[in-house]
Amino acid sequence: MIFHWQLFLLLILIGVFAPILGFCENSNYDGVRQIRYSWFPFFVITIPMIILSGTRIINMLDFGDTSAYLSAFNESTTSISELVSGFNENTKDRGFLVFTAIVKSLIGSREILYFLLIASICILCVMITYKKYSTNFLVSTFLFIASGDYLQWTFNGIRQFIPVAILFACIGLILKKKYVPLIVIILLLSTIHATALLMLPMIFIVQGKAWNKKTFFLTIVIILSITFVDQFTDLITNFMENTQYSGEVEQYLNTEGTSIQRILVYSIPALLSMIFKKYIDEANDPVINLSSNMCLISALSYILSGFTSGLFLGRIPIYFSLYSYILIPWIIEKVFTDKSVKIVYIAMVCFYILYYYYQVHVIWGL
Repeated sequence: MIFHWQLFLLLILIGVFAPILGFCENSNYDGVRQIRYSWFPFFVITIPMIILSGTRIINMLDFGDTSAYLSAFNESTTSISELVSGFNENTKDRGFLVFTAIVKSLIGSREILYFLLIASICILCVMITYKKYSTNFLVSTFLFIASGDYLQWTFNGIRQFIPVAILFACIGLILKKKYVPLIVIILLLSTIHATALLMLPMIFIVQGKAWNKKTFFLTIVIILSITFVDQFTDLITNFMENTQYSGEVEQYLNTEGTSIQRILVYSIPALLSMIFKKYIDEANDPVINLSSNMCLISALSYILSGFTSGLFLGRIPIYFSLYSYILIPWIIEKVFTDKSVKIVYIAMVCFYILYYYYQVHVIWGL
């Protein structure tokens, strides 16, 4: 059984002692209180997160697909000729095969080092982004853990989370509209997991103010997809028929949709951005506009997966939901008074802890 109490305890200790020891500073930018933490508290929480994820083969081998990745690593070749031969037999996500072969040639058969390296890449990309762009790094980190995203995606589905995390760290390129390097990065990451290609149109759609015409158009598309769900699933099947996932689509689409509890939780940031859109428009902060649009796409994707397949379409929103944990603390600090902020944070912590307990113990049975 795992509940990551140690991580929540570390967050509490950082929140209490960082201001006392001078490891964070408060500032006010455009009416939003910002708490900026130094690198010391950053590593105090980040390193344990990496270690817990990277050493999971010791005590959590049966969770998710960890055992499958362990077997793939052990069976991976370090021979160039064998690797080229394997390309002809396996057309799926060749970039990950190359990555694994290179790593194994450098570290040998040290399994824990392999998982620690992947955990370091993913978690550092996420945490550095929160440190740079969140108004409250500590709150964003708490939400990343308490939402279940940390456990679900760094202990499971790591092949997909590598492009997710790296693209999340490319937020600066998205904000600056550096499309050429973005497209190159997306194409390279798609060789690790093909779902990265979904970000090609999204880097254009999410530009602009929150809830703009492009995102409204996407909303209409999702609503129509739900209305004509049978035709939509047929379209997916036909589209994927000639791809590397052709043998998996039918199996994926036959699974149950995403649970209503998960849909509701991941729709909260989009609802908040809609309710407090006036404040977002007034601030016109590019990071918050981008995060609002990403949150909307995340919520719509989860809603669609609730009517179709949680296993197939439920894997897509992680590309967008990480932005929610930038948006939530910004809205709380911007909208509420100094006195009410504490009450809102307490309510938020209680809500997410209860959800985390339900997700981890009831749903996943850990």
